[in-house]
Amino acid sequence: MNLTKSDVVELLRKVKDPLAGLSIVDAHRIREIEIEGKRIRIVLVFTQNLTQEQKSSVNFGCMSAIQENVPDTDVHVHLETQLRTGETDPGILPQVKNIIAVASGKGGVGKSTVSSNLAVGLKKLGYRTGLIDADFYGPSIPTMFGLEGQRPKLVDVHGKPKIVPLEAQGLSIISIGFIVEPDQAVVLRGPRLAGIMKQFIEECTWPELDYLVIDLPPGTGDIQLTLVQTVPLTGVVLVTTPQKVAWMDAVKAMNMFRLASVNVPILGVLENMAWFTPPELPDRKYYLFGKGGGKHLAELAGSKVLGQIPIVESIRESGDMGSPIVTNENSELNAAWMEFASNTVEAVELRNKTMDPTKVVDVK
Repeated sequence: MNLTKSDVVELLRKVKDPLAGLSIVDAHRIREIEIEGKRIRIVLVFTQNLTQEQKSSVNFGCMSAIQENVPDTDVHVHLETQLRTGETDPGILPQVKNIIAVASGKGGVGKSTVSSNLAVGLKKLGYRTGLIDADFYGPSIPTMFGLEGQRPKLVDVHGKPKIVPLEAQGLSIISIGFIVEPDQAVVLRGPRLAGIMKQFIEECTWPELDYLVIDLPPGTGDIQLTLVQTVPLTGVVLVTTPQKVAWMDAVKAMNMFRLASVNVPILGVLENMAWFTPPELPDRKYYLFGKGGGKHLAELAGSKVLGQIPIVESIRESGDMGSPIVTNENSELNAAWMEFASNTVEAVELRNKTMDPTKVVDVK
């Protein structure tokens, strides 16, 4: 069955507007409907911010209304807020000064290791820091902080349940790995992923923070788009190895954040697995993945290399043992990780002095 826009509108009459008490059709919430084959994109506009529960209700109401009649359709619902004249939006996470996304275009380059050690490094520099594990299909943060099997608590805040992030190494941390079993496959479609991302941001009891580090999944998908639509990112740290296929994919991630409609600053580049030095030959460097990839990516981004981390077995061992290597003051890599954290702080301070605050964007 091929649906027309009129068909979709009629089906959406079943979906209730949580603000007006009418259907979203009668409340004139529908701004746009796009139909491309079996893919349907719906844009709804509300005149005030919805709670996460209200957003989920509208989102899944729209999906159910259509898929109950045409099961093989792929429904995407985008919710926008257009405040009335004279109203101001207090914003989300006003208690967080800086939000840093750690991104790449390719998996396996060490984003979670970089995010973990950056967050701990910032804490060691004296900054109040939180960490969100947004890599929902492969959450590694619980393992890297020794939090496997632990569950966050729920507390009542003004009549609404809120998630309390877990604590480790002085950080406030949230991950889908705290919710699902370690060996459980996370099988979620885009709208549900977006809902969890917003829940981690809006429905957690985040304390006053100087930095909130967000460990993103590879690529430029629903999580990245949901993030820039939800909170104003201070900037992005790109992670790559020196290998060409890694930095070339990172360019795609960079270009997403540099879109005119997104416009999130690139703070710099962390080159991971930069070289290998055998323990028995401490003065030798073997460039297993090539050389200069991080520098090349930084030049393309108009930024700089914030740090270079070599391949060292102790990085893997410390992560597997639940204690990021930067917590080990005696590690030979402690200085390199702390330099990376310091350089990131400098990049953030320069960005805040020379650029306007990032705005939450409308990605269509």
